[in-house]
Amino acid sequence: MKIQISDKKKKEMFVSLFQILKNCSSIINTTFNSESLHIQGMDKSRVCLFDVKINSTWFNSFEITKNINLSFDSSVFYSIVSTKSDSQDLIITMEDDNEDIIHITFIPQEKESKKGDFKGHDCFKKFFKMPLTEYDYDEMAIPTVEYDAEFSISSKQITEMFSQLTNFGNDIIIKCSEEDISLTTNGISGEMRVDIPIDDLSGYSIVEDEEIKLTYSLSYINKMCITNKLSNDIEFALSNDCPMKITYDLGDNSLLQFYMAPKMNE
Repeated sequence: MKIQISDKKKKEMFVSLFQILKNCSSIINTTFNSESLHIQGMDKSRVCLFDVKINSTWFNSFEITKNINLSFDSSVFYSIVSTKSDSQDLIITMEDDNEDIIHITFIPQEKESKKGDFKGHDCFKKFFKMPLTEYDYDEMAIPTVEYDAEFSISSKQITEMFSQLTNFGNDIIIKCSEEDISLTTNGISGEMRVDIPIDDLSGYSIVEDEEIKLTYSLSYINKMCITNKLSNDIEFALSNDCPMKITYDLGDNSLLQFYMAPKMNE
């Protein structure tokens, strides 16, 4: 097994992906086949499900000769990959005769240099060995659902809004109508509401004459929307009788999706 990422933007996306996932689960379960990398799991409270599919074409090199299932400590893996630099290739390998360890290597990219040029730490090769762990997880089949409302919004805008909203409450009420979308939270510190005009969205659709009003854990949503480095927009899909879906388009037909159940009205 060998996968390689050389592209600067995709390295940032890969690191940001595991920045999010480590906040959801301490152990990550991954499945490799010849066509893709698949990651699925749930947080320990079983409030949200995450599902990632990255096609082989997303990587600069993707050499998988057999189906492989790997589980590892998400925080350790993130600590390693976050040491990447712009001018290094990220390479992950596993030896056929030792399937208890993965090797993570950072190799400087070849570039023309002149005598006397300053060379920073990213000119060095870095080598890591990370032990794998035993983890039993049964993947879930996710049904296709027709949602009542779907909207797409700038990831930078929405991550900033969620961060501000967490200062005022633990839950968030998302209300969608044909006119606008509102996000409301309240607590001992007061109340904050954000009204989002439809014209400020990248895309929006809602069932005619429908109004949706659902409550979610704001702390969980904030964990899922802590970075804008994965995609320019984040897509939200809501319905009164199924979990909310949050989607990041990673490019090359690759996606990160979260599914989160609403809180029951008391």
